[in-house]
Amino acid sequence: MTMTVRDFRATDAEAVAAARRSAFPYLVTTPRTVVWQSDNAPVEQHYRLLVAEADGQVVGSSEMGVFHDSEEPGLAFANTTVIAGARGRGAGSALVTAAEEYLSGLGTAKIFVWTLDEPSSATFAERRGYRRSRSSRVQRLDLTAAALPPLSAGGLPDGVELRTAADFADDPRPLYEADAECTVDEPGDVDMTAPPYAEWLARYWEHPALDRELTSVAVVDGAVAAFSVAHTDGRGRYWSGMTGTRRAFRGRGLAKLVKNDSLHRARSAGCREAFTGNDGDNGPMLAVNKWFGYELAATEWRYVRELST
Repeated sequence: MTMTVRDFRATDAEAVAAARRSAFPYLVTTPRTVVWQSDNAPVEQHYRLLVAEADGQVVGSSEMGVFHDSEEPGLAFANTTVIAGARGRGAGSALVTAAEEYLSGLGTAKIFVWTLDEPSSATFAERRGYRRSRSSRVQRLDLTAAALPPLSAGGLPDGVELRTAADFADDPRPLYEADAECTVDEPGDVDMTAPPYAEWLARYWEHPALDRELTSVAVVDGAVAAFSVAHTDGRGRYWSGMTGTRRAFRGRGLAKLVKNDSLHRARSAGCREAFTGNDGDNGPMLAVNKWFGYELAATEWRYVRELST
């Protein structure tokens, strides 16, 4: 078998999307999102997408770059996937080696990667000098059978109204301000700063998987208080990009309210499966998802390797 690692081309998008779905079937991944990410990553991120080609067929990929919006310099990511039938043949090792060489050349101090909670993935990472860090729990809800709470149960609290992200098409800045506040409060192993508004528009608001009609927003006395972001793939799969409540409005049940509204919208739009991912230490959102009936679908682990200087 002849193995080649090279830069991604747009014609590889279908194969890259298939490899990612093979490893992480719950993610919203399409050829369009693969191309969009490659073409629209911020310059400061130094994003690069490599593919492994075996005998002329793309069998895996690795996306990499630096956390340019982290408060700590020198942090990078490299996430590698190989289609199920091609694992154990050297594609993953070739991709990871190329990613590490590229990121080392950028002066990276630490590389963060995501792996599934399975022995082969853990062994692969640990043999290459990565150590286990935080966990993430991926949960699934069968929208065809879920007993979602009625939307009208008890009515809306005084002063609260429900809208969608589509209602903010002319001026999404209130959504940006809410997202920026919630993002810096989200638990994780990399402390993130909120992106500038122009970057947020390009990276998040214009993301091709964002479904503005299914993204629900709670407005309290005219101010955005909570939101639940919806990503869809056109294949019946729905992913909760983030559910957040601004600090001044927490403790009022608004996270449940917007998520329930978004899930109802998703089911009405023909989505069959809802997925979400939460940091293992994010107790409040884990409790919310359990209340809705989400069940554990997979556990991911973040691994980190410190590069010698």
